[in-house]
Amino acid sequence: MRCNQSQSCKSNISSGTTISRRFRRLYWPALFLLVSLWSVPAWAQSYAYVPTHKSNTVSVINTSTNSVVTVVPVGVQPLQAAISPDGALAYVTNSGWFAPNNDVSVISTATNTVVATIPVGRFPVGVAFTPNGAFVYVANQNSNDVSVINTVTRTVVATVAVGVNPWGVAIAPNGAFAYVTDQASNDVSVINTSTNTVVAKVPVGLNPVGLAITPNGAFAYVANYLSSSLSVISTATNTVVNTVGVAAYPIAIAITPNGSAAYVPTNGDNIVSVINTLSNTLAGSVVVGSIPRGVAISPDGSLAYVSNRLSNDVSVINTATNTVVATVSGVAALPEGVAIKP
Repeated sequence: MRCNQSQSCKSNISSGTTISRRFRRLYWPALFLLVSLWSVPAWAQSYAYVPTHKSNTVSVINTSTNSVVTVVPVGVQPLQAAISPDGALAYVTNSGWFAPNNDVSVISTATNTVVATIPVGRFPVGVAFTPNGAFVYVANQNSNDVSVINTVTRTVVATVAVGVNPWGVAIAPNGAFAYVTDQASNDVSVINTSTNTVVAKVPVGLNPVGLAITPNGAFAYVANYLSSSLSVISTATNTVVNTVGVAAYPIAIAITPNGSAAYVPTNGDNIVSVINTLSNTLAGSVVVGSIPRGVAISPDGSLAYVSNRLSNDVSVINTATNTVVATVSGVAALPEGVAIKP
């Protein structure tokens, strides 16, 4: 439009300049905020899933605020959880205790609702995904076997007999073998995942429970509950190559993503033992809540989340300083395992 009066044109120009200035004032803060959101560490936008034994639920913790954001009802007396490699699903073992319903609840992490329930063996405890997410291995304590679940059909496609009272399960980073702790027979069953057969039995300490495999796949660390020790298994030879003493009643193990440290909750002293995996020596001890049971490391390795069974909370440990930097309250009764969404 052509201006017929000089004053009108000046007014329009002035108005446009004012709008432009306002836009610039809003643009840069908005851009800064957007970049800030993009730069938030992955773990800070993640969630920890904590099965709570007595409430038949899973407490979901926002790891950026360290607060419980929702509680998901599952089966009877859940014990452990594992997150799929793509982060889309959480598989939770429902031990059933004395009830006949022994199963696994499948939780969608997008909606935090149960989308499937899969029957397995008696008193399921440990659970682990293969690295490609195609299968889940579940240790059934009272039926002395491992259920192998196809994650596409969500059905058990194989049952593998192992030792007596299996508890924990961990799968090698290359997916070739699953390692299962057998509590009453004091050994670890090694399952070839291609054939779903036991190819080795490795004697360890008394009452082995939790276990974890180093990121490079070279070693499996096994918590011997009644020996107050860790057995270090060479996965190349399936033999114990070291034994590390820890505090009383170690129950679970998590290894940092760089493989340099193992975090081991110990029931007897309400602490977490920190192991230097290069020297296999005790690097420190961190006091946590009452009867620590489960542990998981944040994807970037900066934090360890520890579930405390009798204080009904979760301790958050800074792995750089090995100090508790937060305690998450509001967790339902008797938290057990911990799994963090990648």
